[in-house]
Amino acid sequence: MLRLSELKLPLDHAPEAMPAAICARLDIAREELIDYTVARRANDARRKSAILLVYSVDLTLRDEAAVLARCAGDRNVQPTPDTDYRFVTRAPEGRSGLRPVVIGAGPCGLFAGLILAQMGFRPIIVERGKVVRLRTKDTWGLWRRSVLDPESNVQFGEGGAGTFSDGKLYSQIKDPRFLGRKVLTEFVKAGAPEEILTEAHPHIGTFRLVTMVESMRETIEGLGGEYRFEHRVEDIALEPDADGRRHIRGLHFHNGDFLEADRVVMAVGHSARGTFEMLHGHGVPIEAKPFSIGVRIEHPQSWIDRARFGACAGHPDLGAAAYALSHHCANGRSVYSFCMCPGGRVVAATSEPGRVVTNGMSQYSRQEFNANSGLVVGIDPERDYPGHPLAGIEFQRHWESLAYVAGGSSYQAPGQRVGDFLAGRPSAALGEVTPSYKPGVHLTDLAQCLPDFAVAALREALPVFGRQIAGYDHPDAMMTGVETRTSSPIRITRGKDYQSLGVAGLFPAGEGAGYAGGILSAAVDGIKVAEAVALSLAGA
Repeated sequence: MLRLSELKLPLDHAPEAMPAAICARLDIAREELIDYTVARRANDARRKSAILLVYSVDLTLRDEAAVLARCAGDRNVQPTPDTDYRFVTRAPEGRSGLRPVVIGAGPCGLFAGLILAQMGFRPIIVERGKVVRLRTKDTWGLWRRSVLDPESNVQFGEGGAGTFSDGKLYSQIKDPRFLGRKVLTEFVKAGAPEEILTEAHPHIGTFRLVTMVESMRETIEGLGGEYRFEHRVEDIALEPDADGRRHIRGLHFHNGDFLEADRVVMAVGHSARGTFEMLHGHGVPIEAKPFSIGVRIEHPQSWIDRARFGACAGHPDLGAAAYALSHHCANGRSVYSFCMCPGGRVVAATSEPGRVVTNGMSQYSRQEFNANSGLVVGIDPERDYPGHPLAGIEFQRHWESLAYVAGGSSYQAPGQRVGDFLAGRPSAALGEVTPSYKPGVHLTDLAQCLPDFAVAALREALPVFGRQIAGYDHPDAMMTGVETRTSSPIRITRGKDYQSLGVAGLFPAGEGAGYAGGILSAAVDGIKVAEAVALSLAGA
């Protein structure tokens, strides 16, 4: 088969326009085209008056070799890539010995466990939080009643932080082995819509993710895997090897249980602060890592749709419009949009008492009234929290605590209209935009819970973004704070074998360990780490 890329057709093209366009592009007669399937679909909305759909199409032709030879040098006409996943090894029949353990049931841990189970290694997955249905109830407890469960919330529990998000399934990672395709294929098997295999920017949404996570748990258990929920790792047991390097020997849990283990995947997520502190106390090599701080900004979705799609706003093939913005400021900081959620809502995402953290989520339909996005400012260890590998955690806690107080010390989020923020005055009343954050928004001055450099950068960037997207800096657009969990503030350093540089048998993985950002990249890292675990067990 051949893959033809960058095939552009009008937004409302007829079905028969596709084969005609293929034949015209390749200069072949219609009878030469045997079959075709869409591999990818995106849109080009740079000209709002003539929005195009952009396809990659896999083709079966009568003489593919002749077409490929004639199109030599055209990067948009290539052999269809082989995206099938192949296991690196398999567990020996009747394998004995300790089972691999995965800590954390978010996207990274889920796929690490799935791949190990599919290879026959019968992993044990331990999770500090609850099964996803009970976890969802606890999360709504914070949103509806301002009651936080520190062990079961947006950050902790089956499905990980990605469960309460937009469910975005795309990333900028290099993926020469098409591991992302393996992730999407497994999601479809678990109940995701098949369109995620072809859409350029696929998403699922929270409600669908819940049922998919349950289905994948059943698959892992059916392959001999085991889950242990409400098991928070309190400590790790280490002992020196013959060569003097320490090796992991087991896990101590908060309830007094001990699990012997010599291969442990550490997929704990970016908010497992106590775990990071415990590992650092054992001398596990950890380094501080950059992340970002800022706010969530909300606009009516209709404003964003019109700004992006013009008269085509609302077209079913376009859906709710998204955006990506960035600006380099005079003070040397970069401001950018993060985790943009079309047709969604802003949610409470703290995992610690006495702190406020915001995040965004949306359902598969993306039909809620507002669009929201993180609007954040880049920070880095040397400049903003030097001197200690865990200093970024304390930086986060400081501003989250101030946000809690600024919001009225009740888990309401501090909020401010954009016009008031730009003018440097507290907000006293809402305008055209109603904030979606639950358990509620307390109007105030966000400058009291953001670093001065972030306030200055945001004030510079907002008018710039308003020139790019009409209405973005509208005085009534709503900002809520604070957004601090854009990524992990630490990296647990690992070698080419994916094991910790200081502890053999410990495999740092995913977003919490500093090697991913988002559902897809975390899942892909989980696959890579599972393969490394399997190869080490197989003696490769």
